[in-house]
Amino acid sequence: MGENDSRRPILLLGLFLGIFFAALDQTVVGTAMPRIIGDLGGLSIMTWVTTAYMLSSATIVPIAGKFADLFGRRIVYVTGILIFILGSTLCGTCHNMTELIIYRGLQGIGGGMIMPLSMIVVGDIFTPEKRGKWQGVIGGIFALASIVGPTVGGWIVDNSSWRWVFYINLPIGMLAASCIYFGLQGEKQLRKGIVIDYAGAVTLTIGIVSLLFGLNLGGKNYPWSSWQVIALFGLSFIAVAIFLLVEKKAPEPILHFDLFKNRVFAVTSILSFLMGLGMFGSLMFLPIFLQGVVGISATKSGNTMIPMMISLIAASVIGGRIVTKVRFRTLFVAGLSFTAVGFYLLSTMSSDTTQSTAISHIIFLGCGMGLIMPTTTIAVQNAFPYEQRGVATSSTQFFRMIGGSIGMTVLGVIFNNHSADFLEKEFFPKIQGVTGLNGGPFGKVLLEAHSDPHSLFNVLLSPEAQKQIPEGFRQLILPLLKHSLANSLNLVFLIAMFVTIAGIAISVLMGDARIEKMSERPMAQEAGMELLAEEVELTSDMEPDLIDDRKT
Repeated sequence: MGENDSRRPILLLGLFLGIFFAALDQTVVGTAMPRIIGDLGGLSIMTWVTTAYMLSSATIVPIAGKFADLFGRRIVYVTGILIFILGSTLCGTCHNMTELIIYRGLQGIGGGMIMPLSMIVVGDIFTPEKRGKWQGVIGGIFALASIVGPTVGGWIVDNSSWRWVFYINLPIGMLAASCIYFGLQGEKQLRKGIVIDYAGAVTLTIGIVSLLFGLNLGGKNYPWSSWQVIALFGLSFIAVAIFLLVEKKAPEPILHFDLFKNRVFAVTSILSFLMGLGMFGSLMFLPIFLQGVVGISATKSGNTMIPMMISLIAASVIGGRIVTKVRFRTLFVAGLSFTAVGFYLLSTMSSDTTQSTAISHIIFLGCGMGLIMPTTTIAVQNAFPYEQRGVATSSTQFFRMIGGSIGMTVLGVIFNNHSADFLEKEFFPKIQGVTGLNGGPFGKVLLEAHSDPHSLFNVLLSPEAQKQIPEGFRQLILPLLKHSLANSLNLVFLIAMFVTIAGIAISVLMGDARIEKMSERPMAQEAGMELLAEEVELTSDMEPDLIDDRKT
């Protein structure tokens, strides 16, 4: 890096802060979500609060990666932070669930620019042997925010307004933006004559949004065989087909299909998708279980997540150090196995489960995620040269977020349908004919529950709502509701386990790929910190070829 060495500490501070506050937002909001639902209602559309974030993030990730390769890292990174801050501010001002979903979508655009850019810059400024260590540190920072987040979120919810879980992003975000701006000062613009793939971005967005709307509305608002649902699925299929055609002809495609010729990239992308589908799609339900079924406060719910995040930090650091010594598939199989065991244990929990038992189960999830998350990024960055590292890294993030978006929607649909059927078969028959329940405020809740059964679970998530139940009937109502909620969540965790097992089978296809030593690479390619080195100039007519998949 030469004379730019003095700026590296500022740059690293900005990267760490960017990762920290993006991760902090996810964990804080997850802990606060039960209270938000209790205040704003809308449990049946709860998944869209996170789905909107993941969807917009997933859509922007490959675009951000391509822009980073074209415009440079700094302008894209700082813009992402500013958009994230704006979205956070608006989330804190919302008055209903619909507004929150819209503002979370805006926030997700910023988040989708921040997360992959952090990984890309680390890949730029460190050599292959050092990337494992620093990606492990990044994973540790992510986990540290995840440790602080639930506790902070729970404390805020229990002692103040849940709106402050969004406002806390403002000061951290501004400091991160300042560090990134100065740390990347003097960065070279990589190419001239930029052509932006607008058609690809539009068709991709239409395809994903139509698919998720069809999954969310089918079987609930409309029958699966209705023309509305069929039309949404059809629109999704057509849009994706057009996207694939557009990408083949685009001079600067969002998703370069030649990337899939590399086995490491292909397998890692599939694993990222499955990881998002099962892991991130189901973890959003864990705070609901802890607060609604186990019956602990938001603060205790956040504290319950701390051991999982500690194990994630430890596994991430260990995985980042040993990734240079073992094959990628070894870490993938180990991490996914831990995760599968964790989800199986979660699927066995009931209304009698204690907080300590839940902690012992989710530690397995932390170990699994800690081994998987840094390995996916390291594997892809090791397989491509600098000028394609941005789009390759962001593409794997894209598949993970797409998996998370689809996973939350699909698991949300399964949860909604199963819980509605279970309530109709197990809950309503047991309270039918009980005198004294149909009067007062709770009588109105029961009346509305016949058309919207999920509104009953709001009672478990809001202490104020529980007070509406006549005191003599609480011992009858609450255990029945907890059993119904636990049964539905058990199915969600069980499906996540099977998705994770599928990932174990896929990871074997990775072959013998592992990190290449510096002596095995051309020195000019990995000479150190290409991003800030003044000697690096990429001309507009450069057409970089993919590195041969020599190891696979």
